Amino acid sequence: MSDSYCWYPTEDYLESANVLRVMHFYGVTTMNELRRKSVEDVSRYWDFVVNDLGIPFTTQYTKVLDVSKGIQYPDWFVGGTLNLADSVVGRWARDPASADRVAVLHEDEAGRTRSLTYVELEHQIESVASGMRSYGIGKGDVVAMFLPMIPEAVVSFYAIARIGAIVAPLFSGFAPSALVARIQDANAKAVIVADGTVRRSRSLGLKPLLDQALPSCPSIEQVFVVSNLESTQTAGSNEVPWERLLASPTEGGQAEQMRATDPLLLAYTSGTTGRPKGAVHTHAGFLVKTASEAAYSFDISAGSVFCWITDMGWIMGPLSIVGTHANGATLLLYEGAVDVPDLTRIWKLTERHRVSMLGVSPTLIRTLRTRDPIDFTVFDLSSVHTLGSTGEPWDPASYDWLAKVIFGTRVPVINFSGGTEVGGSFLAPYPIEPIRSCSLGGPSLGMDVDVVDSKGQPLRGSIGEMICRQPWPAMTKGVWQDNDRYLEAYWSTFPGLWRHGDFALVDEDGQWFILGRSDDVMNVAGKRLAPAEVEAVMASHPAVSEAAVVGIPDSKKGEAVWAFWVPRPGVLEDISEELKLLVASELGKPFTPTAVRRVSQLPKTRSAKIMRRAVRSAVLGEDPGDLSGAENPDAIAEIRASLQGEI
Repeated sequence: MSDSYCWYPTEDYLESANVLRVMHFYGVTTMNELRRKSVEDVSRYWDFVVNDLGIPFTTQYTKVLDVSKGIQYPDWFVGGTLNLADSVVGRWARDPASADRVAVLHEDEAGRTRSLTYVELEHQIESVASGMRSYGIGKGDVVAMFLPMIPEAVVSFYAIARIGAIVAPLFSGFAPSALVARIQDANAKAVIVADGTVRRSRSLGLKPLLDQALPSCPSIEQVFVVSNLESTQTAGSNEVPWERLLASPTEGGQAEQMRATDPLLLAYTSGTTGRPKGAVHTHAGFLVKTASEAAYSFDISAGSVFCWITDMGWIMGPLSIVGTHANGATLLLYEGAVDVPDLTRIWKLTERHRVSMLGVSPTLIRTLRTRDPIDFTVFDLSSVHTLGSTGEPWDPASYDWLAKVIFGTRVPVINFSGGTEVGGSFLAPYPIEPIRSCSLGGPSLGMDVDVVDSKGQPLRGSIGEMICRQPWPAMTKGVWQDNDRYLEAYWSTFPGLWRHGDFALVDEDGQWFILGRSDDVMNVAGKRLAPAEVEAVMASHPAVSEAAVVGIPDSKKGEAVWAFWVPRPGVLEDISEELKLLVASELGKPFTPTAVRRVSQLPKTRSAKIMRRAVRSAVLGEDPGDLSGAENPDAIAEIRASLQGEI
């Protein structure tokens, strides 16, 4: 094996990792064998997960999977009933051995902390659920959540599930128009909103944004208001203070019993065109899949502390909540910007709360790496057992810096890829296998994933479409109220195969890499080129902090490479021409960028993903579409200005 491997499992992981239980069940000795076994009979695998993790059903299912209606419409855990809130929180709250274990930790930018034990969390869930019922909210109603990452978000999520209503989390950075689009699509009956939050030391109002949206949301009957900033509220006729819900009489163990496939969650995705898609997740499916991710990929268990810097509006928010608590662990929420007061915040947070699993984005690590050097030996990061990453491709320099420089190769980077509609991962490495720099390992257990060519035939050694051949429990039950859109989005390209929309590559060692969305990948003179390949070359230059690459229509090549780069602090020279030559030397002259421009920032989402679609629209002078999730939309204007006279 080459030195490009950043992780070789140590005895500690080889003796005690949770995924070893799965390996012993199947009687195999390697992860590749285990991956194959887990999809030979997916029913057997997912039944094992339920039993291994002790996931309680009120009524036991009689069959794990029924695909008699077609692979597009699987029926999971047939005949089973449960309620996610009770199966995830109630089980630990009722057990004297775990009732007083901390379930939720919270820290804000000012360093203030709060916590809830499992029994305290259960009590608040019961009260809020009872209160919502008293205001006419019940089974099948959709309740939107417009909340930052605070304990009330966790309580709200479970309380909505407890009464059989459907959760619709909204990104805390949305503008009124984005709120309207999702609330209208969901036909939400109520919304839980915070008065505001603090980000980059500034108070940001959330309720004022909702107030602007509500006149266009006639389905909303009740607004439940959390005083997160302790600001004075002017209550409307349909507004209810959170404190009133908390004061409601508790209802004991009366959680609404749901069929395994009853809707739990509407997770909205933003498209380049058209209205947002509401991916439908179910009580049993979402629970079983996220529980398995947390246990086997991230290797957490009772006593672990799980922290992912995310938002309730991204699928990682609900996944973090349910996956952590399904395994009886502690969830750490951070509210605010991770670079306040400075870039040591993430390490101080990890040290202070003894974080076991730390989820970071490649963009965050690129930012940390390119700033002024920090003496990392002053931070006690010994509690970290696994690192998590998702959302965008890595560049080797940043990945290696995290894995080798900061953590000395003693911690595996669980770089996993899936999506909102997947309810978890398609691909993930496991801590008991060697992991190459930037690799996603291979298919997640129970996921029959492959890379295929344009005819749907398996492909190795070159870029192809990522597909899935069999259903999985957290596969979206559909697009909310739009079956035709569901079939068109995922099932129309390759009959009988789920097409996810990602281009992937499996290398000679069997390691998997995601190279970007299918619509991001460029076709340059008949050859496919992923933006991540060019960006990684540019980021290897010592003057470059980060880069974004897009394909632009070209009469000769079909598509031409256009690139934008952000300098490291203190870099004054414009090295754009030098970067052109660097790309040509590393990837070949045909892939030499047509244009390279220096900019001070790239447009990103709040979760730090680069918005290549917005970059491309800026170059072409087109409407960038939905920018409701953008952290810095002004970056688009800067890109346009950098190209004056170019187009």
